[in-house]
Formats: sequence, structure tokens, C-alpha cells
Amino acid sequence: MRVDLLTREYPPEVYGGAGVHAAELVRALRSSIDVRVRCFGAPRDEPGTFGYPVPPEFVAADPVLSTMGVDLLMAGDAAGADLVHSHTWYANFAGFTAKRLHGVPHVVTAHSLEPLRPWKAEQLGGGYRLSSWVERSAFEDADAVIAVSEGMRRDILRSYPSIDPSRVEVVYNGIDLEDWAPHHDPDLVRSLGVDPDRPSVIFVGRITRQKGLPYLLRAARLLPDDVQLVLCAGAPDTEAIMSEVTSLVDELRTERDGVVWIDRHLPRAELSALLTAATTFVCPSVYEPLGIVNLEAMACGAPVVGTATGGIPEVVADGVTGVLVPIEQLDDGTGTPVDPDRFVADLAAALTAVVSDPVRAAEMGAAGRRRAETDFGWAAIAERTLELYGRVLAR
Repeated sequence: MRVDLLTREYPPEVYGGAGVHAAELVRALRSSIDVRVRCFGAPRDEPGTFGYPVPPEFVAADPVLSTMGVDLLMAGDAAGADLVHSHTWYANFAGFTAKRLHGVPHVVTAHSLEPLRPWKAEQLGGGYRLSSWVERSAFEDADAVIAVSEGMRRDILRSYPSIDPSRVEVVYNGIDLEDWAPHHDPDLVRSLGVDPDRPSVIFVGRITRQKGLPYLLRAARLLPDDVQLVLCAGAPDTEAIMSEVTSLVDELRTERDGVVWIDRHLPRAELSALLTAATTFVCPSVYEPLGIVNLEAMACGAPVVGTATGGIPEVVADGVTGVLVPIEQLDDGTGTPVDPDRFVADLAAALTAVVSDPVRAAEMGAAGRRRAETDFGWAAIAERTLELYGRVLAR
């Protein structure tokens, strides 16, 4: 079997969870089948992996048109594959086109959904309507749609009701348990501006509406004075969200010390050391299909305080591996809390409870590591993916 995996992100050009997922899935699958990777960006040295820059004619075009230009090149080169598997709307058009061009099945993995990210219109303008059309067309036409959580499966069927539910299957994101493990290095943590001897709350994520960072920054005003807030946050979607976050960080720093903002992409060794040293990890997202960052934190032995939305409750066992923060959300696709002040207060209360009991926090962190080992290893996820490929090809 030869599978061509189509993705925007692939190492070393990775900025989010979808890229991490693609890389780990490919590594796990290649022990069993021939996987060719077709990704955006510069040429890759990895065998069987091909990078595609934006065609010169599209460099100055609308970003969504540029994306589709890359997709057409990838689709053309997929000749000879038995099956194509695309990740995110950025590569969905390549899979949609390859299916027709080469007469092969198309599998889609949904990492997020355009209808549930309406704030992307801020970033893409009219291109958001085009990206939404690409996603809808690809999903409705795909031979199988993989949801990374049960919550995501429900969202897919709600957003695209014409899809046959039997074609939507759940295969969780995974975690590399060797690369992500407790890494005790207090000197490295200090070099990053964090005091390992003080309690800390750490956030890791892109600066985008769905990650809920402004709510966390407001909640941080209510934390005990000795608690550090560590923000590993970059890649803002828009100037507006960057400006809002910057203003909130500046305001918070006038009220308390220990606010550390690291806006560069951290190597795994540095990030795992920070996660290991943290009293708790926080995921204040208002939209999160699963959240690989939660798995990374758990694998490093950090408890997770996360919003009870999307796929997060399928990862975080409330009271066992962390704490779930309740949220009632508007039914308009934005995920906005109905009562933002209540959500901020509940988030602050959950964080305060965890950082105020370091023994209990350590116990939840250890339970999180065990859960990551039991339920989210890549070998089992690759096996489920291969089984799905087999069923699709048999049909």
C-alpha cells in the first residue's frame, strides 16, 4: 500500500498541533507501509518527503489562492498512490483534486472546522469563504473523515449534516512517550526566566481566538501572589489579537511579578523542562478538537486545568489528571462564553486550587502520565489508521 499524506505543516516547518500529528503519524505508519509526504514549504531531506513552495504566479496573490496553487502541484504528483490522506483545509483541496485526477480514495483528518472558527475571517477576509468552501467540499466528498475526538465527530456531523455518519470515525491524536517525558532541569528552567522553586502556571499555544489567552490573562489577576505565569505564545493570527494580548500582559505586569512571556518556538528539551517544572498546565481554549498540548503536558507529568469544551474532557479526567473548568458558550460558532466574567472566575478558582496544593497537583500529574501511556501512544493510533485505510480500499 502506498499512501500520499498531504499536509501544510511538516518538520521543520511546524507551528501547531496538526503538524505534530502529521509528523508522528508518518513515523508510526512507515514501519508498515509506503508513505509519501507532500507538504508546503522548502525541499526536505527526509526520504519520501517532498516540499512545495508557492508557485511564483501566486506569491502576491490572496493567501487562500496561494494555498490552492500549492495544492494543485501536490495533487498532480500524487499519481501512483493507492490512497491520499489530507490534513486541514490547507491540504484538503489537494486531496479532493487528487481523488478525481487519479481515481483513488481520499481520507480527511479534521483537526479543526472552519464553521467553528468564524474569527478566521479577521485573518483571511474573503479568503475565509473560500477556505470554508474547500473544507465543505472535501469533507462531503471524502471516502472517510477522521475526527480526533468524539467531540470533534459531533461537531463535524452538526456542521456538515449531509455526511453519512458511518464515514466519520474517531482516531485520537497521540503523543511520543519517549520524546515527551518528565525532564528535570532546573538550571535550564532558570535560563528561560522561570524560578523552578516557585509555583507556576504554564500556557503553550498560538495567539488565536480559539486558545482563550485573553481569558487566562484576566484570570491571572486573581491568582496567589507567589504564582508565576509562563506564556509560551506566538504566531498571532492578526495584529488585533496580538495587540489585545500585549496590552493585557503589560497591564498584568504592573500588578504582579513572575509574568514570563516566551514568544519564540521552543525546542522540545526546553519546553519539556518547563512543563515538568510547572505546578500546572492550563488550556483555556474556547474551541479545541482535542489539544495535543494537553497530551504533551500530561506526558511530562503536569496536571492540566482545561476548559470543559470540545475534546478536552476526553483527555483530562476531571479530578484525576487535572481539573475541568465549566463553560456555557454562545451557539454562534465563536465559542464565546455566555458569561465571560463567570468563566474567568471559575478558571482562576480552578488554577488557585491546584497551585495551592502541590502534593495533589503532583499526584494528578503522575496520573496524567499514566493515562498518556495507556490511551495515547502512537503505535495504537497508527494501527487504527491502517485498519481504516483497509476498510476504505475494500469499499
